Amino acid sequence: KRGTDWSTLFKRLAAGGLSGCCTKLAIAPLDRTKILLQAQHPYYKDLGIFRCVLAIIRREGVMSLWKGTTMMMIRIFPYSAVQFYSFKQYKSFYEPLIGNDHIAKILSGSSAGVTSVMCTYPLDMVRARLAFQITGEHRYKSISAAFSSIHKQEGGMRGFYRGISATVIGMVPYAGVSFYTFDSLKELCNNFSPETRVLKPWVSLLCGGFAGAISQTVSFPLDVARRRMQLAHVLPDSHKFKGIWSTLATVYQENGVRRGLYRGLSINYLRVIPQQAIAFSVHEYLLELIGLNR
Repeated sequence: KRGTDWSTLFKRLAAGGLSGCCTKLAIAPLDRTKILLQAQHPYYKDLGIFRCVLAIIRREGVMSLWKGTTMMMIRIFPYSAVQFYSFKQYKSFYEPLIGNDHIAKILSGSSAGVTSVMCTYPLDMVRARLAFQITGEHRYKSISAAFSSIHKQEGGMRGFYRGISATVIGMVPYAGVSFYTFDSLKELCNNFSPETRVLKPWVSLLCGGFAGAISQTVSFPLDVARRRMQLAHVLPDSHKFKGIWSTLATVYQENGVRRGLYRGLSINYLRVIPQQAIAFSVHEYLLELIGLNR
């Protein structure tokens, strides 16, 4: 029995990790563009989404849109594996404890999001630093160099957790709303078609896109604060981005709501639909493939 449990654990973690890798590989260009816009990079801060993408291609080449992908894959596999697996575990824990499916789903999603962030945040920090670099102006020559530099120059392990307060606070509504919405819509769709255990791709697209759009809108200012805090050491006036509330206040005072707190939101909407569709549908498909569909 123990062997079966370990086998099931491995399969579920693999399904979650692979779904995350497929997702991030597909949306990597939009991810990098979002980071550059959010952090107001000097070369691209005055550009819109599509002009920014074109400017990146002209300045750095097409493949630069996937800059930081290696680090992204190293980070996203454990992140997605932990998030999907822990959601199921938290859901099994909260449902009998609380007795309300809706609240249990929200708490499970939030808990899963926070758990995955805590486990992989240093990897996200390094990935953000690498994605922010411009071709020809590299501060970090490799992944190991980035790890070493952050550790030596930014206070040891504390440097790897810069911005984690904003990330955790933002993850609570984001993951909670995202998982709750998708899981509820999945149940609703399955009620109309009980014989269908795996959602069709176009249904996943609609359910995932809807869930992602709502969750992103709610938590986006905190995502902006997280990126600013992560990149503070490579931005001017870094003293303004030491804490979550001071960072939010600075962004609001200097750039306002639309061009500051929600800077890059439109590109996030473009990311959210394919991201959620791929992540949830691939995960559902892989669970069905290995006989573990929920």
